[in-house]
Amino acid sequence: MNGNNILIINMHGQWEFSPGGLSGAVVDTMSEKLRSLGYDVRASKVEGEYSVEDELEKHLWADIVIHQIPVNWMGVPWKAKKYMDEVYMAGISGQLCNGDGRNAEQPKKNYGTGGTQKGKRYMLSLTFNAPEEAFGDPDEWFFQGKSVDDLFLPHHLNFRFFDMEPLETFVIFDVLKNPQVETAFEQLDAHLESQFVRVAEAA
Repeated sequence: MNGNNILIINMHGQWEFSPGGLSGAVVDTMSEKLRSLGYDVRASKVEGEYSVEDELEKHLWADIVIHQIPVNWMGVPWKAKKYMDEVYMAGISGQLCNGDGRNAEQPKKNYGTGGTQKGKRYMLSLTFNAPEEAFGDPDEWFFQGKSVDDLFLPHHLNFRFFDMEPLETFVIFDVLKNPQVETAFEQLDAHLESQFVRVAEAA
């Protein structure tokens, strides 16, 4: 993997029933682990005030972008969507992509090919109330055999629009009814070890 700069975005939006402690702990743990592997890490959050210009600059600085998302109604919290709308629209004129990639000569072809971030990567880190067993099983009524990445296809396509490549998605399941916090953070450590080589070894 080329590049040592990582941006982690905490996409938690404040709710009374969900104060955000888990997402904050995941971001802190990721930051500490990745720094121990030799990466330069910056963090952002969608809750509270932020500068669109500063956030766009962070994306341009980053070689890898991580979204820590507490899944809300099968998608991102509304403050996360607001952040993406503001920051990513600010980068649509060349910084993150040159429009949608089409041109006047072939207006019906090549939609989504305008990305300018080739060589950069991204990772989704998701926390779910749903149990792991709800996914990938066609006998389960709700998701009908679909995977977590099937559910988050639009989010993956957002990054594909910028010509970025995915790392393997990380998921913590069942965070409300059956939390297994110690196990989850052991799995997070192993996931980061598998996806991010030590910078000194990669050089």
